[in-house]
Amino acid sequence: MGFNTRQVHAGVTPDPVTGAILTPIYQSTTYVQPSVDEYMRKGFSYSRAGNPTVAALERKITDLEGGLDTTCYSTGMAAVQAVLMSFLNAGDHLVISDVAYGGTYRFCTQVLSRFGVDISFADTSNPDAVKAAMRENTRMLFSETPANPTMKLSDIAALSDIARAANAVHCVDNTFLTPYYQRPLELGADLSLHSTTKYMDGHNATVGGSVTAATEEHAEALRFMLKTAGIIMSPQVAWITLQGCKTLSIRMERQSANAQAIAEYLEAHPKVAQVAYPGLPSFSQYELACRQATGFGAMMWFEVKGGVAAGKRLMDNVELWTLAENLGSVESLITHPVTMTHADVEPEERARVGIIDGLVRLSVGLEDAEDLIAALDTALAAA
Repeated sequence: MGFNTRQVHAGVTPDPVTGAILTPIYQSTTYVQPSVDEYMRKGFSYSRAGNPTVAALERKITDLEGGLDTTCYSTGMAAVQAVLMSFLNAGDHLVISDVAYGGTYRFCTQVLSRFGVDISFADTSNPDAVKAAMRENTRMLFSETPANPTMKLSDIAALSDIARAANAVHCVDNTFLTPYYQRPLELGADLSLHSTTKYMDGHNATVGGSVTAATEEHAEALRFMLKTAGIIMSPQVAWITLQGCKTLSIRMERQSANAQAIAEYLEAHPKVAQVAYPGLPSFSQYELACRQATGFGAMMWFEVKGGVAAGKRLMDNVELWTLAENLGSVESLITHPVTMTHADVEPEERARVGIIDGLVRLSVGLEDAEDLIAALDTALAAA
């Protein structure tokens, strides 16, 4: 079956008791067992370990990602932590993208590093740099592609080969493109991670995360961590996300088309110094974007001429675009990463990896592209 069909029907069936077409919200802590000898016959015992509503979402994401099993978490960062804590021990080495979400960077540098894990930030857009960063004790390669917020791409197949040769687990943060446009497991990755808060939900309604595993071994390790750490997604969040997933492809197509039009407009604007969007032929990794994914997504960044002051004037005065953290929603959002999403990254590190002070990140929504462009045009005139 095609993706559109599966995103609607995969993982869910009408409720066997009432016939309800939507999976019920199973708001229950515990589950009555038929007998001692039939413990867990129905698959659930305690909602910290598993919940029927959450399980339906896990089945749906597993199907869309083409994996073996998915675990869903309370937040996207809980998903990141589950991956890192499931496969790394004291004395192990982690190689991670030098451009990563600010929360991921903060967890690695301020939390994970305290537990004896050695961490190297590498330019994962350059396979040779990744090879050079690998060591005998490297147990995980964690890549984010496209990277937040610079949009730098990493060749998933090439990195997966490197990780496999080193007997390391390769996890890809697939939040920006979703399984509709990019399927890391089909390219050789071991794990595909999402902040479901973003495109999977798509409506600024929930926070959540998921990790899809390609093998039983990795799936079991993640299930153990989910249960032990108590970081499972709530049934209400799972139910809302289940509904968001049903329109994922339609939203992605419309938002990506809007993003393409806006990127082309910005690239031609005399007050814009530079634009980074994978759908532009001028994008430095355009060929990889075309080869690795089936679409370009709805994220981009640009820099206004006149430096930080001009960029702040634009963001403080632009209408229709909402100044807020988050991304992937039906509403178009505008963000200044240096003071918002990546404020915890040291200034020197931001500068080294290309998160410049004047970078303005756009998450393009479902509004009419003409209206979004008109709003930017007015704000740029005043910047």
